[in-house]
Amino acid sequence: MVKLASARESRLYGRRLARHRFEYINAGLYVFAAIVLLSGFVSQFSREANSGLILMIIGLGLFLVVNVHDLVAHMAGIDYRLGLMEFDLQLGLVEFSVPFVQALGSILSFLGILFLLLQEGKGHGYKKQEWHALNMLVAGPVLWVLGSVHNSCQIYERADGHVQILQQSVYIPFLMGSLLFMVGSILNCHEQARYHYHGIDLLGTTWVWLGMFGSLLLLIGGLMNVVKVFKMQQMDGLRLEKLRGGAQERLISEREGQVPLIIEEQRRRKVYVEDSLPVTFPTPYKDVLVGGHS
Repeated sequence: MVKLASARESRLYGRRLARHRFEYINAGLYVFAAIVLLSGFVSQFSREANSGLILMIIGLGLFLVVNVHDLVAHMAGIDYRLGLMEFDLQLGLVEFSVPFVQALGSILSFLGILFLLLQEGKGHGYKKQEWHALNMLVAGPVLWVLGSVHNSCQIYERADGHVQILQQSVYIPFLMGSLLFMVGSILNCHEQARYHYHGIDLLGTTWVWLGMFGSLLLLIGGLMNVVKVFKMQQMDGLRLEKLRGGAQERLISEREGQVPLIIEEQRRRKVYVEDSLPVTFPTPYKDVLVGGHS
């Protein structure tokens, strides 16, 4: 349910105005999704619990859209050249894996709540399907925690201290919120194993409370992400992290229509020409004076 928080220059895709617009929309949509999800958990304490589940489904769907945008944005930043992951491990473990895993976790949680809501509408439950739904509600947050851990494993070489502080202020609330969702789902499964409920009654009070606090942490992280996006757009590539392991050079050379082998051959030819040139030594100052008097 969290999103990728990256300080990479490869995130700078497309034209500047269009990129800024999409990044602000992405950050604002995440905050809106967190508010919708929080409202869904709060609604569980009212008489309209079903409407609260619908709000949760909408919020999870918006989280899915945000993470898909993050994935497409980073792939567009490297012109969809997946082979560059061989040179820069962080590109594969963070920029690609985090939004992919988060999107998958959002899908599982989305389906888990949807199945419980459908079972509630039928008026009777199938225990096997309902347990599958509860298991999906556990698997989704587990993937969120995994993505949050990957999100925090970023290496900084060029980013200044301000950017790093903004990064930590984003992914630390995301990690804590994901942990609360995972703990709540696991405790809920243990609690429901002792009872014979069905439908939305399978979502206990512990799951609701921990989910509500988890959503609040995601909202805080989303608000900090808006600040981070604004700061990074002001930099527009300055003091942002580049691709490592030669991936940045390969990307630039491929965009210019040159193959790295050709570049290496040109460099070797240049060195060979420089070595072939005759070496001339400057005439000593004393010889110049003697030649002038004669």
